[in-house]
Formats: sequence, structure tokens, C-alpha cells
Amino acid sequence: MNRALPVVRLRVPTDEDAVAWHRVFDDPDVMEFHGGRSAELSVYEELTARQRRHDAERGFCLWTMVDGSGRVIGFTGAQPWPGDWGPRGEIEIGWRLGREHWGRGYVTAAARQTLERVRAAGVAEVVAMVNARNARSIAVTERLGMRLAEVFTVPTQEQQGHCYRLQL
Repeated sequence: MNRALPVVRLRVPTDEDAVAWHRVFDDPDVMEFHGGRSAELSVYEELTARQRRHDAERGFCLWTMVDGSGRVIGFTGAQPWPGDWGPRGEIEIGWRLGREHWGRGYVTAAARQTLERVRAAGVAEVVAMVNARNARSIAVTERLGMRLAEVFTVPTQEQQGHCYRLQL
């Protein structure tokens, strides 16, 4: 039986969202597959500014996820793969969610909206790069209908990763 997904709204990140992202992601569990700890506030300030540019230029970005009560709970969206390895030049979807919101369907609901938006922007295929130990994110890729396309070693971490693909 499938449960109903929660209400989640996506918006282009604001200057204030940098502070919210920093607060929401300042949790070792949230950052387990992203370096283990939250970045400095300045990193989130630059990231939100870059996402505003991406949205203006491409029609998509990493959007701020807002729950039904208006609280910032994380981000989801799409952007060009930033690495000089892996799926260079391809559009990656991704997400990060505050710990207290895990297991409620927020990421799946928001990622489905992301897929609709990137399809509307003319993107034909997306990838998701996921740490092979990140069972929660792997489950999201499967719920989205993505298929494992490649297994690789992350050069900077020497850990196994998975590249999932989805034709839009």
C-alpha cells in the first residue's frame, strides 16, 4: 500500500535560505555522505546565490524545500554535474533533508516535482550520483523509476558510488 506524500513546496533559494540550510544541515547524520559535517555559512551563501543564477539561466536549480507549515526542511533540484569525473556535462538531481523530516516522503514528493520541472525546461535525461551505502537515497531513486547505470569509485573518498539514470 502506498501512503500519501506530504505537501512540500519548492522555491528558488533566498539569501535567508543560506542560514536555514546551514542550520538544517548542521547534523552529522544529515552530512554522513557529504563530508561528515556542515559547511561554513559562507559556503551556503555562495551555493544559494549560484542556485538563483542557475534558475534564471536554465529554469532549474537546487530549490529550497518548504513543508506545509512554511518551514525550510532542505533542498532538492537539479544542476549540471560539477565534477571533473563521472557524468560530466549531464544534469544531476539531488536532495538533502533535515534529520527530523526523514522517513515521511518529503524527498520523494519534492524529487517528483523536480523531475516535472526539469522535463519542462527541456532536459531529456537526469542522473543521480549516490554513495553506495546511502540506502535512503537509493530507495528514493528507485521510487522515481531510476535505474542503476554504473558503479564507480569516488576519487576523493575512495568509496563506492552508484550512478542512476532516468530518461524523461
